[in-house]
This record gives sequence, structure tokens and C-alpha cells, in this order.
Amino acid sequence: MVAQRSIRIRDLNPIDMQAILSIEYKCFKDPYPLSLLNHLYTMHPDGFLLAEADGKVVGYVIGVIRWEMMGHILAIGVDPPYRKQNVGSTLMEQIIGRLRAKGVKLVRLEVRKSNVGAQRFYLKLGFRQRGEIPYYYEDGEAAVVMDYEAKD
Repeated sequence: MVAQRSIRIRDLNPIDMQAILSIEYKCFKDPYPLSLLNHLYTMHPDGFLLAEADGKVVGYVIGVIRWEMMGHILAIGVDPPYRKQNVGSTLMEQIIGRLRAKGVKLVRLEVRKSNVGAQRFYLKLGFRQRGEIPYYYEDGEAAVVMDYEAKD
């Protein structure tokens, strides 16, 4: 049994970008390049949250406001040794809370159709499947679109 670690959620500091990039490469088939992460941070600095444990960055989430006050989760990643320890859930709760505080009522995300584990994770958080976008990813895989209604 793994001991529960103390997780701290905080805003991104630009010096943390390499840690995010490292997690991107561990988590995703098509990781965001550093240039895109830097661009997103420049455009939406308050949309980046990090999770720290054991003195290191172990997860992150990027959430922005788009489409007339709709929240959009662009990415969430948790370093594999820190998965299933509420890091992802805590990050999602925090970013949804931040988006709600800005007036967002609906939060959307896309997830690979083959990533059933992630879909289950989002369903447990209260997201619902809304459809698919064919050929969404570079390799031609479809994305499942999921929404979360932020209730007061």
C-alpha cells in the first residue's frame, strides 16, 4: 500500500515549465511542445495550476475560458508514480473552482477515444460524454467530447 502524500496546489511559475514538459512526455502520445506551453501561459497565466508532492512538481492542469464563457480543459497530466493518489482529482476540482469564480457554467474537454481510463476518471468527477470529433489527434484518432456543468 502506498502512503498518501501531501499534495500542494499552486499557480505556475515560468521556471516550472520544464517540469510540465517532462510530465507531458511521460503522459501523452502527442505532447504539447514547449513553445505551445509557453504561448498558452503567456495568453492565460491564471489557467495553469501545478501539484507538488515531495518537493517536486507531480502534476498540472491547464484550463482557460473560451467560447463565450465556456471553460476548456486543454490538458491535465500527472506523473505516473503519483497517479491514483487524488492528484488529478484535486487539480480538476481547483481549476473548475477557478473557472466557476469567473462565471463559467460549462467546462469542456476532449479525450482520446482509446483512453478509457481517463474517460472513467472524468465521469467520476461529474463530466458527461457529449459526442466525438473524428480525426482529432495527429494520428487520426477520434476525441470524445465531455462536458461538466458547474453548479452553484
